[in-house]
Amino acid sequence: MKQAVHSPEATQWPIIEARLSQGCAALGLTPTPEQQARLVAFLGLLARWNQAYNLTAVRDPLEMVAKHLLDSLAIAPFLFGETVLDVGTGAGLPGLPLAILAPERRFQLLDSNNKKVRFVRQAVLELGLTNVEPVQSRIEAYRPGRKFSTIVSRAVAAESVLPVLAADLCDRPGRLLLMKGRADEAADETAWAALKPIIHRLTIPFLDAPRHLIELRSD
Repeated sequence: MKQAVHSPEATQWPIIEARLSQGCAALGLTPTPEQQARLVAFLGLLARWNQAYNLTAVRDPLEMVAKHLLDSLAIAPFLFGETVLDVGTGAGLPGLPLAILAPERRFQLLDSNNKKVRFVRQAVLELGLTNVEPVQSRIEAYRPGRKFSTIVSRAVAAESVLPVLAADLCDRPGRLLLMKGRADEAADETAWAALKPIIHRLTIPFLDAPRHLIELRSD
């Protein structure tokens, strides 16, 4: 499953694999060898596409381990139910790493950017992920005709959350998981204050930056 990466950073890959293993262990996660290989292959694919298409501001594959893979996987314990919608997935984050780790769940990865959705489609194809459906659409126009057990979004602004709430896409019971940076960013958003959010502080291995998760429950 692991793919060769022809880049100046090729010598980093043993370090990348070790860092990913250590990070998953610190998060209490135990990916199978095949899942570990898929995660590394996804990172390699992202690094190659990033050189031409500028999918993410993080250029160093070693930095991507913490800032993209482990940051995404840190919310795995909070996933709920069988269906997950990733709103504004960008380069497939956090949806693709989570889908690799949770093959029993069905994921829809939504983004309006054609270039990024093309990358996600290619990643799904090359990684052999049968539980992921990439969708190009704005959330305001997205009408899937169904609801989702978990809706997740990474580094989302309050104004981006409102269409999700208005579209009533979250099932009951269900979870809306919003990934944020500093605690004050999470606490000061009035858009969801009335929904009694639960704010979780996340510790991401190898990442010296604050990370928080806002959990909204529809029980």
